[in-house]
Amino acid sequence: MKKLFVPLASVFLILSACSSKEESHDAEKHEESHASEEHTSHNHLSGDLQEVTSSASELPKFLDSQHEDIRLVYAAAGKATEILEWMPCYCGCGESTGHRSNLNCFIAETREDGSIVWDDHGTRCLVCLEIAVESIQLYQDGKSLKEIRNIIDTKYQDGYATPTPTEMPA
Repeated sequence: MKKLFVPLASVFLILSACSSKEESHDAEKHEESHASEEHTSHNHLSGDLQEVTSSASELPKFLDSQHEDIRLVYAAAGKATEILEWMPCYCGCGESTGHRSNLNCFIAETREDGSIVWDDHGTRCLVCLEIAVESIQLYQDGKSLKEIRNIIDTKYQDGYATPTPTEMPA
């Protein structure tokens, strides 16, 4: 757990300037939940909740009830798709939900119009969160995608589930 705290704290500090706490009244939340129902669905294969937003800068409503730290990781994932698409996840989601990379723990799809299909899998999985934060931090520290991939693979190869079938970065 301590290993997670250090990288998470770094990303949280970096992103904290970009985040803002939003408080709303119960009536507004009720209206928003009805408005977002047409953009929210369940992935029947995985049981994960998925929600569409207009872009990566608009986080899904399913994060409203989550801890700020989780919202910050999702915000970071939305900005770091080019990193996370090359990083495997070692929580078992490749076999259980068909994820192809760590990115899929947060984003199921980026559509041609720029809209994002968010996935709530990462809200329930410390391994997913940790890999995302570590990968982003290593990239910010100047590591190449191949170096990051090797670090992640080495760290998680023993004692974790089978990794997602993620291609190696070029």
